[in-house]
Amino acid sequence: MSQLRDIVEITAKSLVDNPDHVNVVEIEGEKTVVIELRVDQKDLGKVIGKQGRIARSLRTILSAMGRKTNKRVVLEILE
Repeated sequence: MSQLRDIVEITAKSLVDNPDHVNVVEIEGEKTVVIELRVDQKDLGKVIGKQGRIARSLRTILSAMGRKTNKRVVLEILE
């Protein structure tokens, strides 16, 4: 399931000004995978996007990928 982590990390690093401050942690449970994304405080808006569009798009992609393995994928964007 590290593909999920890689997609989030590559996307976030391409969006932010400080790619060195991007940290992605994948926590895999029995039926759920939680992906925690941490970015610099100044880059938080760039990852979320206007009206949450970028975050929503990322969640849609992760959800579609999770269906292949019958797991629910949750993306948490943390400060």
